Amino acid sequence: MADLQDGESVEMKGSGAKPYVLKNIGGVYSCSCPAWRNQSVAIETRTCKHLRKLRGDDAELARIGGALPAKPVKAASGKEGPPILLAQSWDNAADLSDWWMSEKLDGVRAYWDGEKFLSRQGNEYHAPDWFVAGFPQTPLDGELWIDRGKFQRTVSVVRRQDKSDHWREVRFLAFDAPAIDAPFEERLEYLHEKLRAETHEFAAVHAHQKCTGASHLQEELARVNALGGEGLMLREPGSKYEIGRSFTLLKVKTFHDAEAVVIAHQPGKGKHKGRLGALTVQMPDGTEFSVGTGFSDAQRSAPPQLGSVITYRYQELSDGGVPRFPSFIRQSEDQQAAVKIDPPAKKSAKAKPAAKPKPAPAAIATSAGCGEKRYFEFVDAKSSKFWEIEVAGASVSVRYGKLGAAGTTKVKEFADSAAAEKHAEKLVAEKTGKGYEEK
Repeated sequence: MADLQDGESVEMKGSGAKPYVLKNIGGVYSCSCPAWRNQSVAIETRTCKHLRKLRGDDAELARIGGALPAKPVKAASGKEGPPILLAQSWDNAADLSDWWMSEKLDGVRAYWDGEKFLSRQGNEYHAPDWFVAGFPQTPLDGELWIDRGKFQRTVSVVRRQDKSDHWREVRFLAFDAPAIDAPFEERLEYLHEKLRAETHEFAAVHAHQKCTGASHLQEELARVNALGGEGLMLREPGSKYEIGRSFTLLKVKTFHDAEAVVIAHQPGKGKHKGRLGALTVQMPDGTEFSVGTGFSDAQRSAPPQLGSVITYRYQELSDGGVPRFPSFIRQSEDQQAAVKIDPPAKKSAKAKPAAKPKPAPAAIATSAGCGEKRYFEFVDAKSSKFWEIEVAGASVSVRYGKLGAAGTTKVKEFADSAAAEKHAEKLVAEKTGKGYEEK
């Protein structure tokens, strides 16, 4: 594995727009990510997933002299979630030959603690006694699943508290045994022994196969996508069960999925008038953008609440760290973000700055060419603000805020680059008409 010599540093792409910086100063390794900074232990014993990815788990274990940090997930309600393994995304480069390959299920993640099913956030799924009859008293990790494309139906069943017969549609597909301290292959054998088909009507072991190489991976991914599946999961051979995100478990998908917090509802227009037009959401790093596609008519009529967490799909991140072509997938089944959404501030009456002459049409026409970033400022006796715009293909990215602050970023997608540039020209004209000056 790669390592840092004393005094060296390296950048690594994280979930935000800016890469994290990893350093080695006198044998003390650090990372600028929040996970490293917020640990309540001595700095020389801190680690994070970025350091582990750079140096390897064994090197980090030896360095900190103990187990890697395992912090259970805590929901907004204050409950602690079960200690589960979470996947990293494949970087499209690592060789996954001989890794264990399985379909990524679009069900509900469920942790059997020996007595009951728990969600990632620690909420109980009230399965009927006949459903869990004969289940082992040792923990199992898996998914409650009905069929491909039946996520919402699965959620509606497992969130019921009446232990109804609707559970007969559901199957628990187990893919790991967290309490068994053994390599993955032995844990699979344990699952097959405990969940025999002849004794468990509603439970089974999720199917795995060895990946023979890149072509096999792509063929299986294409097959699953054609069936309406979400993608693949790849598990490192011989790996142990870890708590938290680990590079021993990778998700492989044609598109990327991520989560964001809903912070505003945008009203619809045209056929969506009177309903939701788009959601304004916020990424973990504070970046804001709009999600306007992927909703059913019912979801537009009753959209996710402010503060709730949604899962969206996107093609890639723009240079500004904003998801391109985001599409709504679902509202997370039991997540509510631990954030406060403040109501819009009331505007106080104040004198408007004197309007400055609008630029000539020729100046507007070249206001934001593709790939060009333009920066404007507005300063008067009461405020000092900036506004920045960039056109990248069919995407228009705008960043704005108070001078000296990071600001807020919003992105809007258009049918083609011509439409994006036309919209950018209109925005530039509006800003310069309000007194903003280009710097």
